Amino acid sequence: MTVAQIHQRPFGELLRQWREHRRLSQLDLSNRAEISTRHISFLETGRSTPSRDMVLHLSEHLDLPLRERNHLLLAAGYAPVYAASPLGSPGMAAVCEAIRRLLSAHDPYPAVVVDRAWDLVDANEGIALLAEGVDSDLMGNVLRASLHPEGLAPHILNLGEWRAHLLGRLRRQITHTADPRLTELYAELRDYPCDQPEPEVELPGPGDILVPLRVRRAGRELSFFSIVATFGTPLDITVSELAIESFYPADAATAAFLRDTSS
Repeated sequence: MTVAQIHQRPFGELLRQWREHRRLSQLDLSNRAEISTRHISFLETGRSTPSRDMVLHLSEHLDLPLRERNHLLLAAGYAPVYAASPLGSPGMAAVCEAIRRLLSAHDPYPAVVVDRAWDLVDANEGIALLAEGVDSDLMGNVLRASLHPEGLAPHILNLGEWRAHLLGRLRRQITHTADPRLTELYAELRDYPCDQPEPEVELPGPGDILVPLRVRRAGRELSFFSIVATFGTPLDITVSELAIESFYPADAATAAFLRDTSS
């Protein structure tokens, strides 16, 4: 099964594709959703037509993103229930203000906001430290900007390790969303050159607790770790797909440098 096959299918096929994509048997899904295996079989073969509530119930127990729940509703003949509001719309003003406050409060440490495709939505002033010298055409997508040879990659001292970390995150996102755009992005990023070994599994060395981003900037080595935050109770597709990645100094020297340069 390819991820593209998960999209644009009749409800029964789409349900089966998602169940298989989640590596669940009909019995597994039956136990999760507290529905008979016979009924799930009838839904997948088209012998039964689901109610709107049943579609949402199964979507919940398949842990589908809001966007994919809409697709399943449409396939079953129902109108989508989750909006995808533009960030510039009046209803999103509170969300945008919260994001801006978070970004500003995080200065001078770098922070970015990205959407589901890793496209840059917003950033604070601190990101200029990492973006310096990066081809402006790459800045629209954070992963491209990070791993492209004309991006940040030549300045990343542990490129193999950081690249493996980012690609691992992207693979897990593809598994969760089955988004063909992300699969294409992954294939593109995999083709970027890297002259360092890439670990297949992230195993800690002595004293390691996080995968650091080690970059050379301003003639010195700086080290960061990142925290990713999402909205906890999203009911809108746009909001559900936003992620705020905040970078923090991973050592005292980096913290001191950032304090000195911001004063």
